[in-house]
Amino acid sequence: MGRKTRDSQYLRSARHFQARHRRPKSRVRFQGLEPVKILNLGCGTKVSPHPDVVNIDWSILLRIRSNFLLRAVAPILLNGDRLRRFNSLPNNLMVHDLSRGIPFPANSVDVVYHSHVLEHLDRGIAKEFVAECARVLRPGGIIRIAVPDYERYCRTYLEHVELCAVDGGHATIADHDALFEPLLKMSVLREAHGTSTQRPLRRFIENLLLGDARKRGETHQWMYDRFNLSWLLQSCGFIQPAVRTFDTSNIPDWLNLRLDCDDAGDEYKPESLYMEAVKVSM
Repeated sequence: MGRKTRDSQYLRSARHFQARHRRPKSRVRFQGLEPVKILNLGCGTKVSPHPDVVNIDWSILLRIRSNFLLRAVAPILLNGDRLRRFNSLPNNLMVHDLSRGIPFPANSVDVVYHSHVLEHLDRGIAKEFVAECARVLRPGGIIRIAVPDYERYCRTYLEHVELCAVDGGHATIADHDALFEPLLKMSVLREAHGTSTQRPLRRFIENLLLGDARKRGETHQWMYDRFNLSWLLQSCGFIQPAVRTFDTSNIPDWLNLRLDCDDAGDEYKPESLYMEAVKVSM
């Protein structure tokens, strides 16, 4: 599919979304389309209700939310924390399978954001995904990525190795095995976490219908630190990669978007690496 054909299809998708979710008028337009300030990709239920944000995902909860019949029976299908998160979802959602591309035209978006998505993709696919982010960003637009910080995990592990070697106490060594969990657990996970906490019958049905953790894309396929993530961004045409914190950003009004913090303003995913970069201006 050529770029012009693909952009035409994505333009129709974006216009359809905007027809259903009117936002305050923005400063510029793209071919008659009000520009989207931020795309929150692979959001799951960590969404922003801010009117400048479009939250995009293909997760089961968002698919239920988008279907009138399924939405009506959600209290039967869902329970506990799942139902609470479902009921808290805002209206600015776009249900879309991102493996088919980002459904917006080239050079039409100010900011692309995704958190704890990249590590779930094979390395080759991850590069294609970041390149797709570059496609939809306008020149000078910002990409912000949050991933588990592999460097931090490794430093913590090695510090504990030294502590065990010096201390030699049984309590210290007994705790040591837990240090392997953040390094390895998500790579070898068999059962999806949400399913593993359900009652036996529901757990059996979910595993039967939805498959294991790998089939659902919950396992980690690669890990990143500040060096290989920076290299990946630059290899896809971004410049000025820079490490940020959860509460610092070059994105205007960042804290009010509440994408990397919880409702109390605390860090949503501690031990994350946050990095921003800029699309080269034409």
